Amino acid sequence: MTPQLEEAHRLFRLALRDQETFALLLPLRRASLAAIGFHAQQAAEKALKAIAVLRGIEFQRTHDLAALAQSILESGGELYLPIDELRRINPFAVEFRYDDEIIPTISREELESLLTAVIKQAGLLIEDARHKL
Repeated sequence: MTPQLEEAHRLFRLALRDQETFALLLPLRRASLAAIGFHAQQAAEKALKAIAVLRGIEFQRTHDLAALAQSILESGGELYLPIDELRRINPFAVEFRYDDEIIPTISREELESLLTAVIKQAGLLIEDARHKL
């Protein structure tokens, strides 16, 4: 396995860990949207970073999903989701973690759908890269 593929796989494993925490919290009505959204955002961020690493994209330390997605598109990659959809998850990275009142801009179900799409794409790209070795 190449170092690039190893790093992408490591980031993907971390994304799956955050996705698992998201999935555990999702059915709990007492779990706040801020907490659930944080894990969705973190999983999506790591999955997008895995895709970026596979494409050889260097990126700054960022929580901005739209910026990561834009760099993937600019490198000639494709995304399963429009950037505007990913942008809806961005506030969960920082803003909503430190605000006791959040205005929901996305539902739990929409978070789940977006996260599933990003994880699926990253997983497929990593598998494809593995098979090409």
